[in-house]
Amino acid sequence: MHVLFISRKTLFSSAGGDTVQVEATADHLRRLGVQVDVRLTSERIDYGPYDLLHFFNLIRPADILPHIRESGKPFVVSTIFVDYGEYERRVRGGVLGILNKVLSPDATEYLKAIARAVRNGESIGSLDYLWMGHRGAIRHVIRKASMLLPNSESEYRRLEAVYGVGQAYRAVPNAIDLARFDLTRPANERFRDGVLCVARIEGRKNQLNLIRALRGTGLPLFIVGKASPNCIAYEQECRREAGGNVVFVDHMSQEDLVSVYKAARVHVLPSWFETTGLSSLEAAYMGCNLVITDKGDTREYFGDEAFYCQPEDPDSIRKAVEKAYRAPFQEGLRTRIRERFTWERTAEKTLEGYRAALSGDGSERGP
Repeated sequence: MHVLFISRKTLFSSAGGDTVQVEATADHLRRLGVQVDVRLTSERIDYGPYDLLHFFNLIRPADILPHIRESGKPFVVSTIFVDYGEYERRVRGGVLGILNKVLSPDATEYLKAIARAVRNGESIGSLDYLWMGHRGAIRHVIRKASMLLPNSESEYRRLEAVYGVGQAYRAVPNAIDLARFDLTRPANERFRDGVLCVARIEGRKNQLNLIRALRGTGLPLFIVGKASPNCIAYEQECRREAGGNVVFVDHMSQEDLVSVYKAARVHVLPSWFETTGLSSLEAAYMGCNLVITDKGDTREYFGDEAFYCQPEDPDSIRKAVEKAYRAPFQEGLRTRIRERFTWERTAEKTLEGYRAALSGDGSERGP
């Protein structure tokens, strides 16, 4: 089987959780004997050699539409269906903040795509997107897909509820690499008993409310990650409000993070929304108690073995962190991750999805 992965044009220049998902899934599929190539949505592609196309990020339908039309190939989609509507309505300032208060999320995304094309010269990629609109384009992709591969059952249910379209699907979890996250690795003592937040610095990840939450607690907080390209002002605000207990650390490789996670006591991801939170999986496996947003699909991954917070409320974040800091490590969560959330398992579930897509087996289909 020869499969082509196609993902956003900034997949490597502005790396995120989907970058890890793409690279790790491709690597482990290759170990199962699947030929996998990775290309970006902005590239010109010869589709001829491929049996199947695999897209990532359903919320960017303008990137997907031209490849569907030009290839004529069957395709699957890792939906990565995030919903930042609450953040956009409650926190976003300026013109976008106003638009999000009066327009639907799909209408706002459509106007943003038009604005980027006019102001920045960014190609929309497909004239179909202009007449379909953002919502219509997503519904079109869902209908045309041979299979959807959400990261959880919860994600699929949200998608179907929002867009009113059912499709064949297989839930394919995000995961960690057990070989890389080696429990015998020594701890990085600089981070001993610290509180970590490993994520790109941006409003959606909510580092500012985390900084405010831990002000005056005396807990050492390490913010690990670079600012997203359009969030420099947000990073500067985080630095201005940070007290003496806060240390900013530039982006670190996963290899270096292994020893950091092992030393820390708590990992916090108080985002406005998470489908998973890859850094939470990694940190929990290496011995951190987790504090994570209660918005999104996180409970399907972490169950009752994480400490949940409300991202809009610094007091909720503080209480969850302090509780997690005092609690013994949740060993059951490490076991859950080892048994259910490895890239080997992800690759196996993905291959099951490919085979079902190519055979036309839609046995797991939403109502």
